[in-house]
Formats: sequence, C-alpha cells, structure tokens
Amino acid sequence: MSCREKVMKKNCLLCVGGALILAAGQSISAAQVGAQSSNALVDSSPAPNATPASAASSPTSASAGSSGAPQFGTRDPRYRLAPSDSFDLTFPLSPEYNQLAVTVQPDGFVALYGVGEAKVQGQTVPELTETIRTAYGKVLHEPIISVVLKDFNKPYFIANGKVGHPGKYDLRADTTLTEAIAIAGGFTDDAKHSQVVLFRRVADQWVASQVFNVKDMEAKRNLREDPTLHPGDMLYVPQNRISKVKGFFPNYGVGGVVPIN
Repeated sequence: MSCREKVMKKNCLLCVGGALILAAGQSISAAQVGAQSSNALVDSSPAPNATPASAASSPTSASAGSSGAPQFGTRDPRYRLAPSDSFDLTFPLSPEYNQLAVTVQPDGFVALYGVGEAKVQGQTVPELTETIRTAYGKVLHEPIISVVLKDFNKPYFIANGKVGHPGKYDLRADTTLTEAIAIAGGFTDDAKHSQVVLFRRVADQWVASQVFNVKDMEAKRNLREDPTLHPGDMLYVPQNRISKVKGFFPNYGVGGVVPIN
C-alpha cells in the first residue's frame, strides 16, 4: 500500500470516529434535556391526593366547632338559685343591714336593704356572696357577710314509664339507678329491663341520655355499671315488645272458652 493510500485511510477513520463521537454527544444532550423537562413537569404538577394546608385544616376546625355539644358526664354539684328561693343575710360587723328570708323574685332579682336590687338567679352561694359583697361595697368598707339558704328546691329524680309508681321523688342520699327503680315500685310485668334510659341535663339547652341494661347487670350480679343519680335526673323504662302485641291475641285462660270448629 502506498503512502498516499495510508493517509487517506487514516483520515477516513478519523472522520468516522468524529461522527460517532458527535452522535453520542447529541444523544446524551437530548437525554438530559428530556429528563429535565420531565422533572419540571413532575415538580410543577400537584400530587393527585395532595390537599392544601388550609383545606386540610378546615375539616378539623369544623369538627372542633361542631363538637361543642356537652357530653354525658358530671354536672356542677353546687346548687344554683331559682325564683322563690330564700336566704338569710347577716352582717356580723354591721347588724343594721341584716335581712331574713330574702326571696328571689320571679324575674331573678332580690331587694337588698340600703343598696337596691341585684340579680342573683342562677348563681351559686359563693357567687351570691360575692354579688352582695360588691353591692354593699358602695356603702361599707370591705363588708363581711354571711349567706345561708333557707328555702330552695330540694334535690329530686323522676321515674317514668313502666315502673310501679311513676312520679317525682326526693333525692336524699346517694342513689343508684337500680335503687331508684326500686323506690319507684320496681318494674311492671310489661317493662323492658334491658333498655332503661337515663336522661340528664348537662346544660341549659342540652339533655344527654344513656341506655342501661339493668336485666344484664342483675343477671350477672354485677352493679359496677350502675350509675349514681344526680339531682334532676329522669329514668324511663320502656314497654317490652311482647306486651305491645299481647292485646291482639285471644286469652284462653281460666274461664275461657276455646272455639271448636
């Protein structure tokens, strides 16, 4: 092979190699551009299940706001004044302001000697004491007073439904649901022992209710779930299902005549 042919062959190989390198470079650049484009699309498009923070927090706030209903639980044990209640008011250091049998009027106000009227309905005894102390603070320096309830609504519970003697009963001591049923005469023959409902006022506009299976408690001799009644509670014993349809069946008891076809 001549020298000229060798040079031409070498130049041809160099051209082919350069073309291959150029093609490979273009392929790599195209791949990088495509990857960047796809990443940009992924980053800019929202995830299918993503929820904005404000939208995600809205249901929580709504549920928190809607869960403001008082739950079945313990009420404030302190007594609150009602119309027609009365109390004695004494001033150990200023006896000229003493008042006996101060009565709460139908509008919730009481007349206080020397200072006018004050609204006390719905207040507990400590709140009443503070209200009177504030009222007399206008004419006395740091007055010392004593408040004693004299006449007020006695604690009670109501038994309703299928009990021996439905009605209103005094709640004189700690009384459980089963004890209250016994006080009211016990269950009648058509009572549904397994669904005794206990109603309890937990706020001015809210009354909570809970169903108790007294039949199961007594059968298992386990009264740990027997609740203690609170003043104002009402228990209701429904009618059982059998007694509801009993009147539709003929009575073939003693003295009855069985028809013979």
